Amino acid sequence: MSDTVVQKPFNVLFLCTGNSARSILAEAILGREGMGKFNAFSAGSHPKGEIHPYAADLLARMNFDTSRFRSKSWDQFAAPGAPELDFVFTVCDDAANEECPYWPGQPMTAHWGLPDPARATGNETEVRLAFADTFRMLTQRISIFVNLPIRSLDRLSLQSRLDAIGKTKADETAPAA
Repeated sequence: MSDTVVQKPFNVLFLCTGNSARSILAEAILGREGMGKFNAFSAGSHPKGEIHPYAADLLARMNFDTSRFRSKSWDQFAAPGAPELDFVFTVCDDAANEECPYWPGQPMTAHWGLPDPARATGNETEVRLAFADTFRMLTQRISIFVNLPIRSLDRLSLQSRLDAIGKTKADETAPAA
């Protein structure tokens, strides 16, 4: 028999108001960067019902299978039979100021707010650049997160690290894990 203990992956939910851009991008990034240690989900308080076309296009160009992503309500993650969440991250300012539903299991939460690329103005190139910039910032934050020694940190230390990730500026170097 092997002495290796198989540990269940952490369930992570990214929340935003519309669940059409930032939270979808975060779900995709964690799904890839999480190396099987995380199950990534996304949802919105007022889902748009579709993924923003520029978000879908960016993910497709980055070789993500976009068929599995959809805009959905956070209600489905508070319903009986939903995955028990270990972490819930808000990625937009609106969701951080809204009252969240009760999450069974009391997951760790943090606010990782970013500007909404769907509200970017300018020509098509400038708007697509806003989506790429959001993708880059989320990738940086998620990379820091997946490299944390989550299982060896006490709850208070982990909460402090999660909060610090949300304050990471786009041009800062990642804080040490």
